[in-house]
Amino acid sequence: MMSDQQASVTMYSTPWCGYCKRLKAQMNREAIPFAEVDIERDPKAAEFVMSVNGGNQTVPTLLFADGTAMTNPSLAQVKEKLASAA
Repeated sequence: MMSDQQASVTMYSTPWCGYCKRLKAQMNREAIPFAEVDIERDPKAAEFVMSVNGGNQTVPTLLFADGTAMTNPSLAQVKEKLASAA
């Protein structure tokens, strides 16, 4: 995991989320830097996740440097998004 300055992706997650664990492992394997925020420890993060998911705390929710968000994306979707932003 990288510092917020190095990461162009922020992953909002929970410790018990299997989808989050899988995506984190895939992103680490592909050397995609990301910052991670536990929405159970950060109420403002939980509010953000709900604001982009119709009031639901759906994780993983990824926030990209351009301000767009993706909910439970595949690794391919993340890589495509980052390639288009580069």
